[in-house]
Amino acid sequence: MSAIEFLEITAVATAGATLQGSLGFGLGVFAVPLFFFIDPALVPGPTLAAAMILTVTLAYRERHAVHIADIKWAIIGRVFGVAAALVVLTIVPPRHLATLLGALILAAVAITASGVHLPPKPATLVGAGLVSGFMGTSVSVGGPPLALVYQRESGPRVRGTLSTYFVIGAAISLIGLHFVHRFGLHQLLLAGALAPGVIVGYLISRRLAPILDRGYTRIGVLTVSGVMGTIVILKQVL
Repeated sequence: MSAIEFLEITAVATAGATLQGSLGFGLGVFAVPLFFFIDPALVPGPTLAAAMILTVTLAYRERHAVHIADIKWAIIGRVFGVAAALVVLTIVPPRHLATLLGALILAAVAITASGVHLPPKPATLVGAGLVSGFMGTSVSVGGPPLALVYQRESGPRVRGTLSTYFVIGAAISLIGLHFVHRFGLHQLLLAGALAPGVIVGYLISRRLAPILDRGYTRIGVLTVSGVMGTIVILKQVL
């Protein structure tokens, strides 16, 4: 990795971590399309591993707002989503997979913008966890499905509950990726290269989160998901 590439991934990781620290998700959905341009090897394992640094810290920071019961149902869905992703990773070309996932992000945004609200109940949490597990394991973009379920919840609940879920969910995904030879020492070293940006982004988010808590969380979720879903598709088509 050249010095220029290191500076590029640090800038992207900083911006993504700032979003996630402020909204409860965003590192993967923002950074992954850009990481594809810089070095595809950064996805999915290194990005997932680096994100765990952030999610552990956020889960502790917002621990007072974590809903454990919600996490239990989402993790059940995550397990099945991870299993499906591991199968797909062995048979579907990355180009086709990225286009599909970009389309899924935009579909989720369209449903949300239409006014349809899926409350965080067991059935919706299992379903969102399944899709999140599939997307997170395959291309490190597991935030939008659950973020859309929580779009009308308070900022602290979104950040605390999603971060705790991501800590557990990312660990499950990384174990699965290891067994299909997609996560090892090389990927761990790449995750270390992302760490400085993630840490800086977290520090910035501590200032930004209170601003978004004034009623901008839902707007932030929809905007980030829609823009980055479009970028994923355009990258594959153009």
